[in-house]
Amino acid sequence: MRVVRPGDLSAGDLEVWRELRAKSQAPENPFMEPEFTLAVGRVRASARVAVVRDGDEPVAFFPYEKGALGQGRAIGFGVSDCQGVIAAPQLALKQGELLRACGVSSWAFDNLEEGQSLFAPDAAARYASFVIDVGAGYAAYESVLRQQSPKFFRTTTAKERRLGRQAGEVRFVFDERDPAALVRLMEWKSAQYRRTGRRDRFAQEWIQTLVRQLAHTRAPGCSGVLSVLYAGGRPVAAHFGLRSRTVLACWFPAYDPEFAKYSPGLVLHLRMAEAAAAEGIGMLDLGRGAAEYKDALKTGEIPVYEGASTRPGTGAVLHWIGREPARRAHGFVRERPRLAEFAQRGLKRAARLRGTGQ
Repeated sequence: MRVVRPGDLSAGDLEVWRELRAKSQAPENPFMEPEFTLAVGRVRASARVAVVRDGDEPVAFFPYEKGALGQGRAIGFGVSDCQGVIAAPQLALKQGELLRACGVSSWAFDNLEEGQSLFAPDAAARYASFVIDVGAGYAAYESVLRQQSPKFFRTTTAKERRLGRQAGEVRFVFDERDPAALVRLMEWKSAQYRRTGRRDRFAQEWIQTLVRQLAHTRAPGCSGVLSVLYAGGRPVAAHFGLRSRTVLACWFPAYDPEFAKYSPGLVLHLRMAEAAAAEGIGMLDLGRGAAEYKDALKTGEIPVYEGASTRPGTGAVLHWIGREPARRAHGFVRERPRLAEFAQRGLKRAARLRGTGQ
């Protein structure tokens, strides 16, 4: 076993990585492809990949980041929506040996892929990642929507028609290449984060740079896709995500608040589902985290897991002290809807106060 920086992987290594994922029974999530790890490696000096070999042949890859005091975490932690080791299902790996070879005392994950038996026993929480199934075509999905969310579907399509009448012709581009549209999306998303009292991811330069790099990535297993909804020639909603042949991983959606009454974000998602189905994509993964729009759009869910694997010793203790109290507090709030609603109102109020300088 050897540990390398992502950029030091050979062309042969990358091909084996792709072959291992292709043979996997898991959905073809682009976050698990080498292109995502390579992109993170270009913006995060802490990015590493452990390559497990059988003789001269690589048989497993473990992308991770090594932090202070030997604490490790998933590659792109905080923005990666699918995590784990890339290996043949029958390969027998030992967790302790892997972490020791990586030089880390712990490995934290927040979107561990289902079926990752090496780390699943250490999961502290299970979450639903909501999905839209368009494998049978958009017409079939629309039929499901009309049955399970009839009011939502009627209201959204009516708002789209009204948007066209009042703001100008509605146009949708599934794979927009205009760099200005990506800049506009990040501006909208930053404003949304601040408006809702959440941490602004795009205030971090490495995330901005990562997204820009992935916007230019074109590989069968991992391509950046910027989708934009226009009205009267003006962008009113946009989304940036990653796609493989069969999965569109939804990542950063946002819209212009000036057009909020038309629900352009919902219109955008319906158009994305239609375009994805036409492209041969079978599933849109909306990611973990409850949201009203996800409840309305989803056809199902797949589980992801949060937690950490640790080796005995001081590092494990440091990890517990640093992360577990916060995780338990968040879990306590999530399990009590009234308390969660109160907390959300408090975050929004704090954001408004920051905005007014009080």
